[in-house]
Amino acid sequence: MTRNPFQPSRRAVLGGAATAALTVATGAATARATGGAPAAAWPTEFALPDGLLPEGITIGARPYAYMGSRADGAVYRTDLRTGKGGFLHEGTAGTAAIGLKLDHDGLLYIAGGGGGTAKIVDARSGRLVSTHQLTDATGHFVNDVVLVRDRAWFTDSRDSVLYGVPRGCRGEIRRLPLGGAWVQTPDVNNANGIVATPDGRGLIVVSSAPGTLYHVDLRTGHASVIALDGAQSVANGDGLLRIGRTLYVVQNRLNVISVFALDAATRTATLRRTITDPRFDIPTTVARWSHRLYLVNARFTSPQTPDTTFNGVAVPL
Repeated sequence: MTRNPFQPSRRAVLGGAATAALTVATGAATARATGGAPAAAWPTEFALPDGLLPEGITIGARPYAYMGSRADGAVYRTDLRTGKGGFLHEGTAGTAAIGLKLDHDGLLYIAGGGGGTAKIVDARSGRLVSTHQLTDATGHFVNDVVLVRDRAWFTDSRDSVLYGVPRGCRGEIRRLPLGGAWVQTPDVNNANGIVATPDGRGLIVVSSAPGTLYHVDLRTGHASVIALDGAQSVANGDGLLRIGRTLYVVQNRLNVISVFALDAATRTATLRRTITDPRFDIPTTVARWSHRLYLVNARFTSPQTPDTTFNGVAVPL
């Protein structure tokens, strides 16, 4: 993995992260993430380190994007105002950072992929706070995470179970088997992206193959299929983003974001439009800042080598 020429020193990166996270921790208005549009000069595309193998992206209450590396579990931080960035958390051989979410207290919750882990990293210092072994080290793929109430909920693409890790690192991990209408297909990615329902009482989970949205009861794990209106499936469904009752589904290999309107009970999703862009090269996950959506291109169909170039792109909300 190589660094781009514009990257600041590690000290500068961590100092910037500390400032950003302190603002979050002291209660900076989250309206900054949903309010006025970014200045026109803000870049709509930014380079990432060669060989990073990015997949997850998260943005908090300040204009900084955090992205994980499938190559070694590193976390890279980009200033959305300039497109410049650096490594916040150095990687370790044999680990991965797939989906990730930034909490209001400055802690990053990171899905560990095939290693079956959930890591918590302090976004103020880049320090590894804790590592939870959620699954056996083989036969699983901890893929994405959402913060709901007192837990961070992780999906496992190779097993019909969700894992609830206490926020703030205290308490027992909860294992939530998926039942009801849930279908677990062998040898493919099932549970992938995950968000909370609008009422905060349940979860929306996308199963990538064959492309089904589920409403999951947080108490019981009972899964109900969310009926699609205007689309046959959400095949290759990856990252999810929900804003109110609007659900954004990234369909990675289709290079498209499908935008659905959810009904009040989260039982039906009606396709309203799709978003695509010539710069999409298998985008995987999405995060919002103001009136823009930010995505990373995983480039799964390109060589995944230390010399492969990667980038992030922004499109209008």
